[in-house]
Amino acid sequence: MCSKWGCYFCCCYLVILSFVLGSFIFWLIFLPKEIEFKVTEASLTQFDFNTNNNTLNYNLALNITLRNSNKRVGIYYRRVQAIAYYKNKWFATVNLTPFYQGHKNTTTLMPVFEGQQVLFLKPRDVTKFNAEKSDGVYIIDVRLSFKIKVRYGKIKTLRYKPPQD
Repeated sequence: MCSKWGCYFCCCYLVILSFVLGSFIFWLIFLPKEIEFKVTEASLTQFDFNTNNNTLNYNLALNITLRNSNKRVGIYYRRVQAIAYYKNKWFATVNLTPFYQGHKNTTTLMPVFEGQQVLFLKPRDVTKFNAEKSDGVYIIDVRLSFKIKVRYGKIKTLRYKPPQD
């Protein structure tokens, strides 16, 4: 006959072992892979900074492809935003249409950033802007922000916001 603590230990051990084994089997069945993001086309027709009033005028159009190479995993993109930065300073946000991306599927997002924004740049950043302008090449960061729900077969997760890199 086992002691009271021995039974608790055995039960806890079996619960933990069942959870680990169940997680491993779930992972083997679905083999989740990361979504691939690629900018396939970019068009920058205007990118001017006025130092008199610190205004950035811009017109940037992108084609971004998202590839879901999972066999059994679909993703509901509930909130989709493309956010543009220049010299780590935000200058535009574009809200895109929510969508579902099934397994083994490629989706193209087409954010267009157009307008003007007051942007306070340091003198060295203005100098870098002028150098980039003379080269005709600008360093602009675009980040995607999502709230997603993942579908594993018939099972759907709760909504969550994945971390941005």
